[in-house]
Amino acid sequence: MWIWKGRTRYLQLLCQECPRFNQKQNSKVGESLGSCGTTLSMSHRLIRSTGCLFWACITLFGLTAAPQTAQAQTGSRVAEAQKTFPAQSWQVVSSPEKAGWSKEKLAAAHQYADSIHSSAVMIVQGGRVIDEWGDIDKKINGYSMRKSLLSALYGIYAAEGKIDINETLEQAGIDETNDPLTKEERQARIVDLLRARSGVYHQVDFETALMKRLRPPRGSHAPGTYWYYNNWDFNVLGAIFEKKTGLKMGDAFYQRVAKPIGMQDFQPADVHYFGGPASIYPGYQFEITARDLARFGLLYLNHGRWMGRQIVPAAWVDKSTHASEGVKAAGVELGGYEYLWWVEYGGVHLPEATLPGMYSARGATGHYLLVVPSKDLVIVHRVDTNPPAWDAASVNETASHEVVSKDQFGHLVRLILDAETAHP
Repeated sequence: MWIWKGRTRYLQLLCQECPRFNQKQNSKVGESLGSCGTTLSMSHRLIRSTGCLFWACITLFGLTAAPQTAQAQTGSRVAEAQKTFPAQSWQVVSSPEKAGWSKEKLAAAHQYADSIHSSAVMIVQGGRVIDEWGDIDKKINGYSMRKSLLSALYGIYAAEGKIDINETLEQAGIDETNDPLTKEERQARIVDLLRARSGVYHQVDFETALMKRLRPPRGSHAPGTYWYYNNWDFNVLGAIFEKKTGLKMGDAFYQRVAKPIGMQDFQPADVHYFGGPASIYPGYQFEITARDLARFGLLYLNHGRWMGRQIVPAAWVDKSTHASEGVKAAGVELGGYEYLWWVEYGGVHLPEATLPGMYSARGATGHYLLVVPSKDLVIVHRVDTNPPAWDAASVNETASHEVVSKDQFGHLVRLILDAETAHP
């Protein structure tokens, strides 16, 4: 009964996010599951909302329009059994050429990565390592990759009814002491923070110079109506998670994600916290290796499923990796941003190398976890940029010095994609 209630609540949370379900919460930034339009006639709205509800039921409860035949069920099990996952360590292909890759072109990608000071690269296709180089087992701060890692935890605990993503900050007991939130700011929902659309532009101790320059004035946008890459949102999400679950992020990530998918290096103590005078909500950072990030990318590539076990709800992964609108910063199109993931939208994601449906976790200085579903591909890119100390000033200073730019990473991805000679 508890499991059924938890799943029912999760279904409600996803459907409430649809603007057709909760019209009074709707704004010019649509809270859809990716399929509900915002300018439809009333009859079409009803049809589309019903479709969202039916889709969510299918995803969460395994319902179908008609019972699956035994043959279809068997085929599904066989297909899953044929998927490759790493065991205690990653399986490396014996020959890139036999796997459909050019050894010479991979070497050219390696050479370019060395020239831009990449510290580690992993290329995984079909669950096996096509090529890798550098310190893949070195723990390095992931900077803003922390957000995508935290997103997985939100998906897990929202499905279990521990977190209601449609709860407001006021309901969650979130406020600041030295510069309190306004009544309107306290109406921002947790889901608005997950989408970087809270409308709360409070000072924060951990942010880059660009974030400060682009931060809108307090009260300039209502919650849910405007995208701004906001470390206040992301820090508060960490605090809300720990308050609602009673768990530290490192412990929860280790128990619910790292252990089930066999991460080789991550430990609970690899999450570091640091605060300051501007906000009562501390920043936090994940130290993580390239080979553990590759497992996380493979988990999402397989819709949150690992060796027959659903780790992150498939509906959450789907919502996180499909954008319903594009976002901009300083007038520049950035693609989409959903549930703390960067998502391809309108053909925009990476310079030179955008493919439909790709998405990524990104961290300052040049950290990337790129997932390319159309190629069954995961690419991890790291730079050796650990801060000298775990405090806001040190992390900010290190984060402000870009090592590998998005353009350079895009070119590296282009070289990697060009090295594939035959996708299975």
